[in-house]
Amino acid sequence: MITLILYSLLALSLIGLISAVILYFVSQKFKVIEDPKIDEITELLPAANCGGCGYAGCRNFAEAIVRQGNLDNIHCPVGGNSLVKLIAPILGIEAQESEPQVAVIRCNGSKENAPSKAIYDSVQTCSFAHALFAGENGCPNGCLGCGDCVVSCKFDAMYMDETTGLPVIITDNCVACGACVKACPRNIIELRNKGKKDRRIYVDCINKEKGAVALKNCTVTCIGCGKCVKVCPFDAITLINNLAYIDDEKCKLCRKCAPVCPTGAIIEIGFPPRKENVETASNEEKA
Repeated sequence: MITLILYSLLALSLIGLISAVILYFVSQKFKVIEDPKIDEITELLPAANCGGCGYAGCRNFAEAIVRQGNLDNIHCPVGGNSLVKLIAPILGIEAQESEPQVAVIRCNGSKENAPSKAIYDSVQTCSFAHALFAGENGCPNGCLGCGDCVVSCKFDAMYMDETTGLPVIITDNCVACGACVKACPRNIIELRNKGKKDRRIYVDCINKEKGAVALKNCTVTCIGCGKCVKVCPFDAITLINNLAYIDDEKCKLCRKCAPVCPTGAIIEIGFPPRKENVETASNEEKA
């Protein structure tokens, strides 16, 4: 009986030893040596794990940077250019700054500009409302006002304005992570360049319906008249499917487009008030 027990123990020990040897050689064969740069870069990252960089988290972002060996087409919106300056020396490359961006709401269909034609009394999410109907104001492309974008923001950079029924971007808090862009089922939120001195010009509408149809639902919609296209000296404005679009890379902020828009669909942000045309003012006085 004792001999049987000893043989069993010996057999088990031998099996364990052989398994350990096999596991050792397998681990050596397939072991992955992680580059220490990954930990260095991870420690520099903001740990927001917002996904704005396009990766699942900050560590995955760091791994992608080290694997690629440069920062081409890889950017952390939260860290911005200051983070690039810290990461570049670790990779042994020269830091190249990118244009800061901010989220903008491309819809001005407020309760005043686009009065309600119906009452929505169901699940209060934009995704559900979008699948259900055009919206209370009848615009099939406008903001639904349920605040999915606000819920998605991790940086307290958005809130719903109860007066207008539209979301508002707090520019100083926005890191351009893109979470709100993904959350909006109607794609009315866009990341645009902040612009010099925080000045921006863009078409505050995404409705592609013909002018007469669009105006029935909203008084400040783009009607696709093309006047802005004609006055732009930099070819920064295109007109496709009844909708004008301003390319912020080409736009020089000359402000010639906004005054000619008959519906006021072009928004100017961060500019000083326009000076009244003296000649126009004198003509009005004579009249």
